[in-house]
Amino acid sequence: MSHYKLIILIMLVFAGIALQVSGTIDIRQTINLARAYADVWWLGLLLIALQVVLFTFALAGSTLVWIFAALFSPLTSTIMITTGTTLGGTLAYLFSNKMSDEWVRKAQDSRVYHLLQQKGDLYTLLALRLMPGFPHSVINYSAGILKVGLTRFVPATIAGSAIKSYVYSSVIYNASLMENSTGDIEFRDIWPLLLLSILILAGIAVRNYLGHK
Repeated sequence: MSHYKLIILIMLVFAGIALQVSGTIDIRQTINLARAYADVWWLGLLLIALQVVLFTFALAGSTLVWIFAALFSPLTSTIMITTGTTLGGTLAYLFSNKMSDEWVRKAQDSRVYHLLQQKGDLYTLLALRLMPGFPHSVINYSAGILKVGLTRFVPATIAGSAIKSYVYSSVIYNASLMENSTGDIEFRDIWPLLLLSILILAGIAVRNYLGHK
């Protein structure tokens, strides 16, 4: 039974990634639909709740960033996205933790398990959250399966998603104000996130190297 649970988790992760990469969800059509209700007070809460559900089941919750950014100011959308990402990520963590409980008990005595569990520190999680294009579902489910401490997982999720969503929200929001803008995210817009992620990972590697000398 534990193997079936693990297979379900893996299928959910790949389904979420496939939806995000394939562009199955028509973002432009969804944004136009959301704009019709832009003045309704509960729209923001509905979008946050939808993002929570999507992230919980490893679906394409990140696509809602485009809707938040197109409807709200960068600061407001950052707060909303961070809230939805953190709540959804935590529920995904707990869901995968519960689903993989029997499998983890069998593997927790192995050296590989302990190695991966030890490397799931706050800075590594933060670097992965900041990395452009890295699937949140992989982080959420991996952290739950490996039982990475919530005291590391939650702060890294809040910090990483806040920084990342503010960058994306600012780019998308400013693009929406320009008449001839395609609204696409280009490398020049996200290279600071990539650089920061790489610097954090490099710092971790240096720290580990010096610690073993």
